[in-house]
Amino acid sequence: MTSISTDSRPLRTADLGTVVLMSWSRETPAGDVPFLLACSLGDGPEGPQGTAAAVRQLLALARLPVGEGVLDATVLSDLPVGLLVVPGAASLTMPGVSTQFAPPPAWRAAVDARGYACLIFATRAWPGGEPGDAEAVAAFANDEQTLATSAQVVLPVRTLRAG
Repeated sequence: MTSISTDSRPLRTADLGTVVLMSWSRETPAGDVPFLLACSLGDGPEGPQGTAAAVRQLLALARLPVGEGVLDATVLSDLPVGLLVVPGAASLTMPGVSTQFAPPPAWRAAVDARGYACLIFATRAWPGGEPGDAEAVAAFANDEQTLATSAQVVLPVRTLRAG
């Protein structure tokens, strides 16, 4: 009799390759909305396909569904994903990943006004080009294939309060 293990292998962060996080805000009829795009550059040891599998594993560990629409984490208290915003910096943390970034002033203002940011964590690797290019980021983040294979979550913002 052959037995198949259903245990998943542990997440090896090296398999993710370089994970980049880009922030921007977009004007809507209700005001500016802050966004975050996280994705791998596809430079893990197994290339873009290996990084996609590793990102899917990371998202499963964080309990973030892929391709199932937007998860509203503002009403969830036990999601192991957090967004901390302090003057001049912000940090996204989840199992296996912690990344800091310096958000642009418009993004920070939108976060301050709304109390949340919309995270798109793509399983697709960044297609190339400069990750900081606003047009390239918008094209990638709004691409139907990117959205269909991404975790999308509205993340509440935590801040440090002066005591």
